Amino acid sequence: MSRYIRFNAFDMNCVAHQSPGLWRHPEDRSWDYNTLDYWVNLAKLLESGHFDGLFIADVLGTYDVYAGNDEAAIREGAQIPVNDPLLLVSAMAHATENLGFGITTGTGFEHPYPFARRLSTLDHLTRGRIGWNVVTGYLPAAARNMGDDSHLAHDSRYDHADEYLTVLYKLWEGSWERDAVRRDRAAGIFADPAKVHHIGHAGEHFQVPGIHLSEPSPQGSPVIYQAGASPRGRRFAAENAEAIFVAAPTKTILREVVSRTREELVAVGRDPYDAKIYTLITIITDETTEAALAKAAEYRRYASEQGALVFMSGWMGIDLAAYDLDDPIGAVESNAIQSAVAAFAQADESGKPWRVTDIAQWGGIGGMGPVFIGSGEDIATTLQDWVSDTDVDGFNIAYAVTPGSFEDIVRYVVPALQERDAYPTGYTPGTLRHKLFGRGDLLPESHRGASFRVGGVGSTIDDSVRHKLIDSGARS
Repeated sequence: MSRYIRFNAFDMNCVAHQSPGLWRHPEDRSWDYNTLDYWVNLAKLLESGHFDGLFIADVLGTYDVYAGNDEAAIREGAQIPVNDPLLLVSAMAHATENLGFGITTGTGFEHPYPFARRLSTLDHLTRGRIGWNVVTGYLPAAARNMGDDSHLAHDSRYDHADEYLTVLYKLWEGSWERDAVRRDRAAGIFADPAKVHHIGHAGEHFQVPGIHLSEPSPQGSPVIYQAGASPRGRRFAAENAEAIFVAAPTKTILREVVSRTREELVAVGRDPYDAKIYTLITIITDETTEAALAKAAEYRRYASEQGALVFMSGWMGIDLAAYDLDDPIGAVESNAIQSAVAAFAQADESGKPWRVTDIAQWGGIGGMGPVFIGSGEDIATTLQDWVSDTDVDGFNIAYAVTPGSFEDIVRYVVPALQERDAYPTGYTPGTLRHKLFGRGDLLPESHRGASFRVGGVGSTIDDSVRHKLIDSGARS
């Protein structure tokens, strides 16, 4: 292996995240989502397995595309009820030392000025372990409940997000110079006003003349996560993302997605490996292949096909309740996640079009990603094969049951990969950005956001110096 396989855990502050119906399984604890104990224990577990991070999805709306209402989503617990993901981070960060946290929020319904402070606050409190998953939104219910008749068109949402990111980069990178805070007791100067700059942003969507409210945090800009897979989404990800999440039902499709993503990075002037690419999967594993197959069969008995269609309707922007189960999914115009439509239109490698019933069965466990079943050794072989054949960096792992699915991965899969020298046995010290890339705390010069930087103070502070500063009451 030329590089380690990387893991993120994929969860959401709700009950039925990617596997509708599995909340009914007697071993599933996802209904504990509204307790800190669930999240703190999960964070500790993932850190023991050397996961890069916990990626917490979010939606600001209900899945009401299916049958034109939200009744099925409510009945199935399909990402409703759902709580705010950001409020979970402080407790988990306090209980861990290395695990990163990728938090999802949308650009469509919150002004960037207060949001910039919220993310800087979390970057301080986690000592630089925060990442932000940038989403433009896709659920019509979210737009309606925020006072809009409908979402902007798909590509227009990304145009809006471009300016949103510009404002944030100006605040995070271009307002406070890295050495602006002096804490000079003798002179009575906490921060040097000459090193704190008003950003003077006047754009089409936002007017932000002032300074950032937070002093420079360990990373400045948080690690930027993105999951755009449409042509417009890939360009947005190439310009901004440091971790890119994709979902592909087959290895062939994944290979094409990864190749296009790396080409997009080069097209905007970045190295093709300037972003880590993670693909969505679910793993069902046990001590033996036979035990894993039996476990998967048991899980299937709890899966809800209607719940899967609720999710797929929202992701694809198509009311699948209006189709017969045997109808194929053809070429359709979608204002939601366009890559979801494209993936399932070509998911059968024999060329046979997928039907609605195929989508319902596929999505019962793991959403749009494939499900890998086998012993720890079986899974390790499969993961290595996918990495070798597709050039993907790692896996965004959804659960069938929680925390059991993650416990099984840490128990069976991680040791199998480590024995093959294909998975890390420890963490690199420092911030999340430095752990992922090993080149410092701040955005690299090749990144779009770095063009807004003021000052010129170095991007990395020695770890021993950082701890001395923290111990003395200052922040690096």
